[in-house]
Amino acid sequence: MLNMDAATLSPVALFMQADWVVKGVMLGLLLASIWTWAIIIGFWAKLKRLSKGSDRFESDFWKTEDIDRFHNAHSKSDLPSAKVFDAGLTEWRRSTGGKSIDRDGTRARLATAMGSAVAHQIDELSDRLNILATVGAVAPFVGLFGTVWGIMRSFTAIAAEQNSSLAVVAPGIAEALFATAIGLFAAIPAVIAFNRFSHGINRLEARLNRFADGFHTTLSRELEIAS
Repeated sequence: MLNMDAATLSPVALFMQADWVVKGVMLGLLLASIWTWAIIIGFWAKLKRLSKGSDRFESDFWKTEDIDRFHNAHSKSDLPSAKVFDAGLTEWRRSTGGKSIDRDGTRARLATAMGSAVAHQIDELSDRLNILATVGAVAPFVGLFGTVWGIMRSFTAIAAEQNSSLAVVAPGIAEALFATAIGLFAAIPAVIAFNRFSHGINRLEARLNRFADGFHTTLSRELEIAS
C-alpha cells in the first residue's frame, strides 16, 4: 500500500497522505500555533510598552506640582497608571466639589474608585491570555486524537494488506505521531507564555496598587487641609 522511504516520511508527505480527519487535526493545530505566536509577540510588545510608559508616567507624576495640568496633559493616555490616576482624580473632584466634605466617605470612595480602575485594567489586559491557556490545555489532546485515529488507520491497513511489515504500518504510525508532535508544538509555547505573562500581569497589578495607594495618601493629606 505505502512504501517506507525518506520522502514518504517527510512532514509534507505525512500530511498529504493522511486522511481527512488527521489533516483537519493538523491544520487546526497549525492555525492554533500561528494564533498563539501572534498573541505571544503582540502581548510581549504590549507589556514592554506599558512598562516603559508607566515608568515615565509615574516619574513625571511624582515630580509635578500642578495635578490638574498634569491630568489635562495625560487625559487621553491609554496607560493603566493614567487610567487609575484619572479615576482617582475624577472621584476627588466629585467628592470635594460641594460646600461640605465628608472626609471618611471621600477616602472610602477614592479607594473604591481606584481599586475598580485597577481591576478593570488588569481584566482587559488578561483577556487574551485565556486563549493561551486554552491552547496549552487542549492542543495535546487534539493531537492525541489525531494520533489515535492514525494508528487505527494503520491497523486497518494491516487488515487490508494481510501484512504487518514495517513498510505497511510505518507511514500511518508516523503520521499519527506527527499529529501529536504538532499538538505539543502548539501547546508548549502557549503554556510557557501564559505562565510568564501571568507573572508579568501580577507584577503590573501590584505596581498599580502601589501607585493607587500613593495617590490615595496624597489626596488624603489634601483632605486634612480642605475646608
